[in-house]
Amino acid sequence: MLGTRLNWLRAAVLGANDGVVSTAGLVVGVAGATGDSGTLLTAGLAGLLAGSMSMAAGEYVSVSTQRDSERAALAVERRELREQPEAELDELTDLLAERGLSARVAREAAVQLTERDALRAHAQVELGINPDALANPWHAAVASFLAFTIGALLPLLAIVLPPASVRLWVTVLSVLAALAMTGWWSARLGAALVPRAVLRNVGGGALAMGVTYAAGSLLGAAGV
Repeated sequence: MLGTRLNWLRAAVLGANDGVVSTAGLVVGVAGATGDSGTLLTAGLAGLLAGSMSMAAGEYVSVSTQRDSERAALAVERRELREQPEAELDELTDLLAERGLSARVAREAAVQLTERDALRAHAQVELGINPDALANPWHAAVASFLAFTIGALLPLLAIVLPPASVRLWVTVLSVLAALAMTGWWSARLGAALVPRAVLRNVGGGALAMGVTYAAGSLLGAAGV
């Protein structure tokens, strides 16, 4: 379904965006305290792994709860179809009529749908659920893990690969460019205003890096 694919794509874009912002904030903050490449690499890798695992676990729990709710709703619908089929047929007729069908056509459609697969008909029309495509928590967890990891790799590589004299500026500029791109994508997918989304994304990332760099600099100066 197009809507499902768009939701997954939007989740991937937002997951990558989270990876960029959180890891950039971490490595820039550490860079404010020390210029040691080993320390920056260790901090960046720790942030990448912690963030990606956290995202994966959160998505798994969230989507598992959604799937459990879908299964429970289907169980209730299955019981109602078994115990009061006529009432369920009337309900399906009313739901179809609410979508613009005439009373006669709605009744005929409800009868045909019920004869073909009553549970599927009620699941899709009444509950908005496809019984053959329930939410998969493992898919969501893996997708979130990969999206966050891909996003986090950018600031991690940008802070450790360039020479020490330019690594901070390379990281900041590459992160802001990536945030502008993810802001553009999220706006397009959500049919929102692109300039506002890009500005919000870039501004949030810049603020996060500024705050963490300031904190790192103060701690470094204090010898902590």
